[in-house]
Amino acid sequence: MPRLREVPRAEVTDERILFFYDRLFAPDRDPAVDHGTATGTPGDWWTVFANSPEVFRHAVRGFALYRNADLEPALRELGQCRAGWARGSQFVFSQHCKQMRALGMPEEKIQAVPHWQTADCYSELERALLAYTDGLVLDGGRVHEEVFAVLKRHLTDEQVLLFTYITCMYDMHATMSRALRLEFDDRPEPVEEVAAPEGYDARDIASDLSGEG
Repeated sequence: MPRLREVPRAEVTDERILFFYDRLFAPDRDPAVDHGTATGTPGDWWTVFANSPEVFRHAVRGFALYRNADLEPALRELGQCRAGWARGSQFVFSQHCKQMRALGMPEEKIQAVPHWQTADCYSELERALLAYTDGLVLDGGRVHEEVFAVLKRHLTDEQVLLFTYITCMYDMHATMSRALRLEFDDRPEPVEEVAAPEGYDARDIASDLSGEG
């Protein structure tokens, strides 16, 4: 379950939050109790973000931005999907795989997002956008001039700015989703100590490996 409280419908007074509760869940459902959206997610992103109407409204305004942006939707989604993968968010990655299918992107390209570096199914621009996304998410904005040069050959300054903003926005959502254990990111920590077998005691592993002792 998420790490923050889910806000039940009965406590919501903000009209914008109620609009999305109705639109995504149905007017007769309490999404904090009756979980599940049309895409198969629990829907707790919405009920947790409802803890702050100001944050909720700011977030959904961001979603509205890319709907009307002067940028090909499939390119936008490629960055969002890769941002989810690179940040390790199963939620963001999964949702944007779905959206790329809805936009008609070939399945080969969707399946290759995790290993785009070795895939030959992408155009020059698509490869540059994937490399740019990795620079934004994995390298903290460190992007090589050669990558940026390809972007500038194919996109306007406005389009590059939009892609940058949207991708970074979804990097933020991926990070928050993992931190708050929202949606498909409600998963146990994958890295834990595997205990030594019974009777191992406290042997010096370094000594074993070096051949000393």
